[in-house]
Amino acid sequence: MSETETAAAAAAATSADRKARRLRGHKKGAVTCCVASSARPGVVASSGEDGCLCWFDLRTKDVLLTIEAANKPISSICFKSGNEDHVYISAGNEILSFDIRMGSQSKPLETYNYNRDEINQIAVSSKGYLAAADDSGDVKIVNTTQKCLYKRLREAHTSICSSVQFIPWRPWTAITGGLDSKLAVWDFSKGRTLFSIDYGSPELQNSSSSGSTGQCLNPAFVHSVAVSEEGILGGLYKVCAVARGDGAVDVVDLEYELAPAKSKGPSRARGSTMSSKTTDLGDGSNNQCQRRRIHLDYSMGGHTAAVSSFGEKGKLLVSGGNDASLKVWDWSKGFSPETSSNSELVLDIDVKKKVNWLCTAPTDSDNLIVCDTSKVVKVYNFL
Repeated sequence: MSETETAAAAAAATSADRKARRLRGHKKGAVTCCVASSARPGVVASSGEDGCLCWFDLRTKDVLLTIEAANKPISSICFKSGNEDHVYISAGNEILSFDIRMGSQSKPLETYNYNRDEINQIAVSSKGYLAAADDSGDVKIVNTTQKCLYKRLREAHTSICSSVQFIPWRPWTAITGGLDSKLAVWDFSKGRTLFSIDYGSPELQNSSSSGSTGQCLNPAFVHSVAVSEEGILGGLYKVCAVARGDGAVDVVDLEYELAPAKSKGPSRARGSTMSSKTTDLGDGSNNQCQRRRIHLDYSMGGHTAAVSSFGEKGKLLVSGGNDASLKVWDWSKGFSPETSSNSELVLDIDVKKKVNWLCTAPTDSDNLIVCDTSKVVKVYNFL
């Protein structure tokens, strides 16, 4: 039996046909995004192509609140840092904020129109900065305290910037991904990149494709980026996960990439753009000497189409893809050089429809919320 067949058999053994709980509140079109409250476990907000913002409490059956927030599809949603009654949404090239305590008739509290093209994702930092990634490849940083444009991050991406996140343990650092197959880390206070990874480079394409017969042949566009919470696994790992258009998932050790060149040894060159050597790329196993990046792909039971979104809960990473599946990975096993285990696929859920977005909730049950191409939000248990 080939390696791919062995991996497929292992994935089948861990697969699950789990029945989803259904949350109804959107009127039509697909649900585009969701976010789970960390301060109030069980509270979930979702947005959709119908321009509505829906508010759910998983302890109850029905939607608690629906706000007709925009007259166009909402692409992204996030809570204000320190006040989860305050929600930001993006629709077209505009960002609006709402206070859900004002009810279904709530009007926008703030409006920002700094992006020239359609916004794909927004994120808020602990310091109150709001980032918006758009189709031009730019990222606008807004100071929500002073209600003004703070910085424009540009020239790292040559195509659509699809994703942006702040790094919680580095308050002046942001990370972006784009459909130019690039991942970029920024010092947004200075508006400059600290490092970038080009997944479309021949070096990384060749090392990623080896041993991945059957892998999706789409370009390695970066569709989504997720950053781990500070202090997971005792603070041992500070990583980000990268959802790629070729169906692969990469886990990157951010602190290693951000460390000064001299601490990495002679094999790494310091520069504004850096790509790992082939020996630095982990394949999910522990046969790499440095293992600062893990590559999870089809050969390990991974996705057969583009990966669209992520959620994380401690050592588990959840990926959702255009192949209508959710994959739960124990990535930490392959990341530590002290273990003899591989990163592994621990659960495979067939969700029947293409995944638009997902998030995890800090609860023991009903802890995986999924947005697909329908108007219904799905809730699963994955622990």
